[in-house]
Amino acid sequence: MELDVKLGGDSLSIPISNPFQLDMPSMMEKIESFATAKGIKLDSLDIAGLIPKMVKGIAGCERGCPADAKGLVSRGVNDFELEYIEGGILSANAKTAGGAPVQIKMFPDF
Repeated sequence: MELDVKLGGDSLSIPISNPFQLDMPSMMEKIESFATAKGIKLDSLDIAGLIPKMVKGIAGCERGCPADAKGLVSRGVNDFELEYIEGGILSANAKTAGGAPVQIKMFPDF
């Protein structure tokens, strides 16, 4: 799997080698460093809560893919606008408290 975080015109790609044992502290450190370098504060967004749900939506195919991804989109997650994109891709869009747009995409391996 791959996580892509887009802030402004730049993006950060983070490979996820084992979706069942996420290293959230390392992922969040990379995302926060990327945001800080762009002068963006992500405090108002629960990205650490979003990512495991997105991973489960794609990797949790026990009930049939892409049903979990579409179910996540219909349930929603906090301040994020979720979208299922053909091919099992999940996209989450939001704005920070400062108004900066944030886009997070999760790409499956299958």
